[in-house]
Amino acid sequence: MCGIVGYIGLGHDSDGNSFNHSAYDVLLEGLRRQEYRGYDSAGVAVIGDSGVEYRKKAGKLINLANEVEANPLPTSNIGIGHTRWATHGGPTDANAHPHVVDNGRLAVVHNGIIENFAEIRSELLEEGVEFISETDTEVAANLIASIYNKLDTKDLTEAVRVASNRMEGAFTILAIHEDAKDRVVATRRNSPLVIGLGNNENFLGSDVSGFIDYTKSAVEMGQDQIVTITATDYSIIDFDGNPAEGKPYTIEWDAAAAEKGGYPSFMEKEIHEQPAAVRDTLMGRFDENGNLTLDELKIDDSTLRSIDKIIVVACGTAAYAGHVARYAIEHWCRIPTEVELAHEFRYRDPIVNEKTLVVSLSQSGETMDTLMAVRHAQEQGAKVVSICNTTGSTLPRESDAALYTHAGPEIAVASTKAFLSQIAAAYLLGLYLAQLRGNMYKDEIQQVLSELQAMPEKIQELLDNEQQIKDLGASMKDAPSVLFLGRHVGYPVALEGALKLKEIAYLHAEGFAAGELKHGPIALIEEGQPVFVIVPSPRGRDSLHSKVVSNIQEIRARGAVTLVIAEEGDEAVKPYADHLITTPQCPTLLQPLLATVPLQIFACSLAGAKGLDVDQPRNLAKSVTVE
Repeated sequence: MCGIVGYIGLGHDSDGNSFNHSAYDVLLEGLRRQEYRGYDSAGVAVIGDSGVEYRKKAGKLINLANEVEANPLPTSNIGIGHTRWATHGGPTDANAHPHVVDNGRLAVVHNGIIENFAEIRSELLEEGVEFISETDTEVAANLIASIYNKLDTKDLTEAVRVASNRMEGAFTILAIHEDAKDRVVATRRNSPLVIGLGNNENFLGSDVSGFIDYTKSAVEMGQDQIVTITATDYSIIDFDGNPAEGKPYTIEWDAAAAEKGGYPSFMEKEIHEQPAAVRDTLMGRFDENGNLTLDELKIDDSTLRSIDKIIVVACGTAAYAGHVARYAIEHWCRIPTEVELAHEFRYRDPIVNEKTLVVSLSQSGETMDTLMAVRHAQEQGAKVVSICNTTGSTLPRESDAALYTHAGPEIAVASTKAFLSQIAAAYLLGLYLAQLRGNMYKDEIQQVLSELQAMPEKIQELLDNEQQIKDLGASMKDAPSVLFLGRHVGYPVALEGALKLKEIAYLHAEGFAAGELKHGPIALIEEGQPVFVIVPSPRGRDSLHSKVVSNIQEIRARGAVTLVIAEEGDEAVKPYADHLITTPQCPTLLQPLLATVPLQIFACSLAGAKGLDVDQPRNLAKSVTVE
């Protein structure tokens, strides 16, 4: 949730060459690249010759840009910016960030939720502080100002440190003060923040996209830490004031990867990047003998061999990737595997011990529900492996091991290539465990890996023949609802297909296990009801295939319009499919890597035909960093 950018520079590099950008230029571009994190409002604050000046507007970033064009900000080399996903208070100008307090001397932006804001607000009211917004962020700003004004040293970093120890919940806060024109101070607890290092200029961002146009040098921050950046340096302390170290790393993708590249939307571009995303996730995972090697899994082999239960924790689309993983891991490894919604996991007193392996899935690595589930599991003695797309994020850092996907930046809120990459990574994890524990012979593993490596080309084949699906989506823009049916690994595919329509088309959509049809959902079938059916391969479990074909007959007999996704050469489904979408042949367990793609294309096309913004759907944000 929310995107944050901070900047400070000298105005010239170490060779004396002037920058061709101001603080506002950096902030606006950083917010544009992070708008997927929230787009209810946006704002910036800079320090000019006369002190702190700011502009903020409800709505998308263009509203802020228009406001600054009409009322320009002073030229400045220091500032902070924010794009908001509303939590406390609606999306209004007054509730937008930055919040500027203490007679205009201090400006603050914030991502997260301060859980004890009401208590702090009451104390500040007694001090005579007046509030003009409904936000917890204004409370944080006034708390920092109150502490700052009581310090003999008038040290902004110390004021932020003391305030950080007073606040509870999740927060990343950036602060600038007119008395300290040479620094931006930031604090983080349970909320993302990364440092960017330039030449006589430094940056802060919720993620690296906030400054990718200016530098590829970044520094990870730990939990409960405060960073002070100047134009030429940075320093980190913990909440007790002790010096701390960040972890430098190089950003592996460039600014061009976060542009649309000629596509009408980021979502459509990212759908077409899926062959490369899956290929890159598989790359470099094999040694010269063809053995699977996952160097990132820094957990002792004996510990992994002793595992007697696996629990996958995730939310939303990632949870559906986890359901796919369960089928594969149990089949290959013969280890009981559960899939838990992360936000429910720790509240039901789960049975977890030192022989439990918890696998967390998160595109951003900052999903708060998943992070809290992981921490709870570790408290019970479990080992944790995180599958994640974002280097340096919190979940991989706090886990015992990390398995990174290599999908590149995913800008559209509705996940596509990150979902397929998570599935591919989960397959690798399952095969690695099977190899380590001796559940499969070497030639069996190599056969699956060979088939897995062929999947990017097969995904591309689907994309090369997408027009049928796009036309189908556009033709159904007025459908009041769409249902999805699947069995075995097709069931989570059905759930994901329904979620995509909910997310970007605001359409009632439900995914069901096809075997449940006669236990209630068939009552929803009426004349003209569109129903997607994901059909398992006839070359796999014959009984499942025939049962799903029977399901198609049952709903068609009741007037449903059947949209059937089936394997090439499956003649049995043709008489019962009003619309047939064929996918290349592949093993049953790998089918989700193919069957999901037409559903993504369909949802994107249908939403586009309705005139909706598929990249920034209402009420949603890319990274859910609050519980």
